Amino acid sequence: MLPSLPIPNNLLTLLLLPISLSLVYFLKRSISPSPNDLHRIPPAHPLAPYTPLWISSIRWQSRENATLSAAHARLGPVIRLAPREISVNCVIGGIREVYGGGFEKGERGGKGYNWYGFFENFGGVPNMFSTPDNKTHSTRKRMLSNIYSKSVVLSHPALREQVSTILYTRFLPYLAATFSKAEKPGVLNIYELLSATTLDIVTGYVFGLASGTDMISDPKTLAHYLHLYTSRGAYTFWPQEYPGFTYALERWLGYRFVPKWVDDANAEIYEWVMGMCDSAAQVLRKGEWSLEDTPVVYQQLSQALDKEAKKKGDDAGDRRVGIASEFLDQVTAGFDTSGITLTYVVHELSKHPDLQSKLREELLGLTPPVRPSSAPSLPDPRAVDALPLLHAVIWETLRLHAAIPGPQPRFTPPSGCRLGPEKSYYIPGGVRVSASAGLLHMNDEVYDNPGEWRPERWLEDVSEEKKRNMESRWFWAFGSGGRMCIGSHLAVYQMKFIVAALYSNYTTAIIDDTGIEQVDGYTAPPSNEELLIQLQRVKTG
Repeated sequence: MLPSLPIPNNLLTLLLLPISLSLVYFLKRSISPSPNDLHRIPPAHPLAPYTPLWISSIRWQSRENATLSAAHARLGPVIRLAPREISVNCVIGGIREVYGGGFEKGERGGKGYNWYGFFENFGGVPNMFSTPDNKTHSTRKRMLSNIYSKSVVLSHPALREQVSTILYTRFLPYLAATFSKAEKPGVLNIYELLSATTLDIVTGYVFGLASGTDMISDPKTLAHYLHLYTSRGAYTFWPQEYPGFTYALERWLGYRFVPKWVDDANAEIYEWVMGMCDSAAQVLRKGEWSLEDTPVVYQQLSQALDKEAKKKGDDAGDRRVGIASEFLDQVTAGFDTSGITLTYVVHELSKHPDLQSKLREELLGLTPPVRPSSAPSLPDPRAVDALPLLHAVIWETLRLHAAIPGPQPRFTPPSGCRLGPEKSYYIPGGVRVSASAGLLHMNDEVYDNPGEWRPERWLEDVSEEKKRNMESRWFWAFGSGGRMCIGSHLAVYQMKFIVAALYSNYTTAIIDDTGIEQVDGYTAPPSNEELLIQLQRVKTG
């Protein structure tokens, strides 16, 4: 059992914070002085033009999203956070140029650090998400983009079979079993169940059902791995923002910002995912498997890497770890973000019973509806995807409750660029720049009353210009450009089917939503990671 997880607040950490940040800043500034070109950009804090201490302290306190929101509201779409860092909150002169223009995740030539290196696994093995340069990312993305494309996801027979098995033999029986409890029948923590279901679907598509997880049927194992996964969250600041200093401090002075047990938790997660990879590889070696046991994504990547390895002469052992690092990132990102979104779908629908009834009416019009009597048949995924109210509910939740609302850093190209709505600011090369979905989605010129959960906004008859702004330009739940989320279509597919299964059979009402507020972080689950709801069976004719 891992220890409880307080925010690091011991005396030594507090003493080292100003000293270490000052040292890192001095070293960085001596190599790369603050560019005078940024003096016209309004600073979010008086110290921002002179030191990164201010924004670093905000991040250390987990207040970045709220702080950036207030600063942009006060100062405009482009603000300065540090001598060599800015934040943008606009499309033209912002995300279109930075993300659509292919700015790198890391500085060219190895300068500075790679913020995304924190997402490497197995002791520094990169994956598609963590790669700093676009060329390497593009090579890997070409190997997987087809299998994650919308056309393939909506039509793949193995995925449909996998989702059918999970919904009809795991998810719906689990819900039905809650009514047999002696105490509080029909009451459950829906966040936990939704996390289990998305994990089972994602690992099913990647590794096949036989090699993937069955967390719905094994809540103890689910709780264990969720604890391993989430308990590390309070210790991300130092290795992510100051990786070199963190490493040097541990190596030369023996002081760890990150406790040893976090390494042990990572090691167990690595072993768990490696086991699924090895099981999928064994299925492929046997040469025969059922449709639901098809390791769809694993097969695609492993075959592509085998072909590449023959040209380069890569080591099979290295390739095995590289595949595991890739799928650890895809599995954790795929289940976590979808589980968070679905939790807020249920929370919002539980507060809006009239809308819940309208959604159920739409869902029961599917042929067949997702009810136990329909097993094992599922409606055509294209028909589910086309349901207008279901789509509006999912999209509005992705907008208001973005699972990843935090900044997505990039670095400006060596030649520099011009940013701002009128391209009024020249930004030199090597400056860290980021945008945030949590801020873009709150633009009241695009989304009327943006703080309200109002799915009908996606169904209203609006101008083509407003529609484009809402649906593509400012909607950023999956990012944009060449490095937007590769698994977005799988995420939407599984969320729509899970909502269809739940609300075709039950109504939901809130029992206890204490701590439902999202944490202020890069990823933003409920602060309590629990939502207790009451189920009631739906009576149909």
